[in-house]
Amino acid sequence: MSKTSAQLSLFETPAGNTPVPDVAPAPVAAPLAGLATRLPPGLYLGTSSWYFPGWAGIVYDKKIGEQALRRNGLRAYAAHTLLNCVGIDRTFYAPLAAHEYARYATQVPAGFRFLVKAPILITSPVVRDENGQPTARNPHFLDPDFANKEFIAPCREGLGAKAGPLVFQFSPLGGKYAHDPARFAALLHDFLAALPAGPLYAVEIRDTELLTGDYARVLREIGARHCFGVHPRMPDIAAQARVLGPALKGPLVARWSLHSDFRYVQAKARYAPFDKLIDEDPATRGALAALCCSTLAAGESAFVIANNKAEGSAPLTCVKLAEAISSEWRTDPPAQS
Repeated sequence: MSKTSAQLSLFETPAGNTPVPDVAPAPVAAPLAGLATRLPPGLYLGTSSWYFPGWAGIVYDKKIGEQALRRNGLRAYAAHTLLNCVGIDRTFYAPLAAHEYARYATQVPAGFRFLVKAPILITSPVVRDENGQPTARNPHFLDPDFANKEFIAPCREGLGAKAGPLVFQFSPLGGKYAHDPARFAALLHDFLAALPAGPLYAVEIRDTELLTGDYARVLREIGARHCFGVHPRMPDIAAQARVLGPALKGPLVARWSLHSDFRYVQAKARYAPFDKLIDEDPATRGALAALCCSTLAAGESAFVIANNKAEGSAPLTCVKLAEAISSEWRTDPPAQS
């Protein structure tokens, strides 16, 4: 598929003897260093990827091309005082081998974590062409053996202890499933129950109809997490939390993906080159901060990944979220359960 091929080619070694520039981190400002010391343990903040030239002066010391950042930028990204987690999104388009995960793991410190998206081959009931049109039934949809062989096993082997949540993102599934959420919940139960124990599994849905009591019960019984998706297709954080109820207990996984007023392409055009916050969303920030604090106070970990398309600049969104968490934790930390 050409989209996948183009995306993967950005990770290949440049032709000939063209050197790939070294990448250095931006200097750490004193206020950020102080903020980092005030954050509770177990909090993992990061962005959905790391290779944006517009982050010069924010994450990187100077402007460097996207391809160089893809290959050599992760080490500098991980030196940022607040960014101790990152999403690996390229796995959504095609599986990675263990040695590719291992290459990432060697570039970050021991306390760093990766949130990894499962291949769409696992989470889509149909195979689509390069234009997004369905072409055939997908035989690997919710196949636990395929998921383990092509995704979970190489991820665990390559990342080791640096593997954070493994996220199964279900793009809109259409009426066949949205109109029968109980059937989806049953299929999800059988799939998750057959996966190997150990990893922190999370499920992100993009059909509001699937966010039901049955769905919450499945997650609670299996011990998987709901990935709070901040996306126009989903209700707000508080509404998602109300449906989950007891399934809220445990680690928090959240992805702040897209501003509610825009489509993906619109947000990308509006926010590029992603070097400033343009449309701040204090309501979402406050809701996520509150969830983080209650989760951390219970002794659980909290993982929040931000996208540039959320407010304009993912690392600056993380800074603002860290400030909100620090303020709430410092002034009125939730009681330990």
